[in-house]
Amino acid sequence: MSYEPDVHPVQMTILRELLFVNELNFGKLRKATGVESDSFNFHLKQLLEHKYVIKNSPGRYSLTAIGKTYANRMDTEDGTIEKQPKLSVVIIVEDKDGKQLFQERLKQPYYGYWGHPTGKIRWGEAMIGAAARELAEETGLEAELRVAGLYHKLDYDEESKELREDKYFCIIHGTNPKGKLRDSEGCRNEWLNQEEFLQKEKRFGNHEETNKIIKHPEPVIVEREYYYEPGHY
Repeated sequence: MSYEPDVHPVQMTILRELLFVNELNFGKLRKATGVESDSFNFHLKQLLEHKYVIKNSPGRYSLTAIGKTYANRMDTEDGTIEKQPKLSVVIIVEDKDGKQLFQERLKQPYYGYWGHPTGKIRWGEAMIGAAARELAEETGLEAELRVAGLYHKLDYDEESKELREDKYFCIIHGTNPKGKLRDSEGCRNEWLNQEEFLQKEKRFGNHEETNKIIKHPEPVIVEREYYYEPGHY
């Protein structure tokens, strides 16, 4: 079993029962699942082997630290693991001539679209640290970085109104870039002024709004909904 939402329902029931107690005995746990002993033993063994559950004393069990973290993502009403928004950085780097660093995405989604460099924030990674890592990996550059704001973007299908993506972007402003600009797998990079960027046929992100954010001396929080036609996402 891995840290994913597709855990067996019996195992989800065991985790849910242990979420609300310090520990529970074998009999009460099995009764809560409603399955026969052989099946219950198999699923309990899986949780023990993957260190989500620990045996404290003969016949008594509780959640481990890993198990508590996982079970706390659970919707306890229906016993499923809730989806989590994606957390990324948007990096807006300006050079001494006032041009900004843009990249053409050569991967999905938004293949062939132009925008500022972005990247996922890794587990335990600070916002500035994530931006510095992504900037170096994708462009070969370093810059003086600061957190300019937080942008919550909700992407919907225009016809079905189904939520496609739920994303939080930490807006990172960079100045005094150093290094030799290069391309990398999945993107092509260029320094562009505003007019040159707006001439690009395909653009992603809200360039005008993020530029307003980086001009504020204090961090800014923005939340927006976007609706996309089928095939345009």
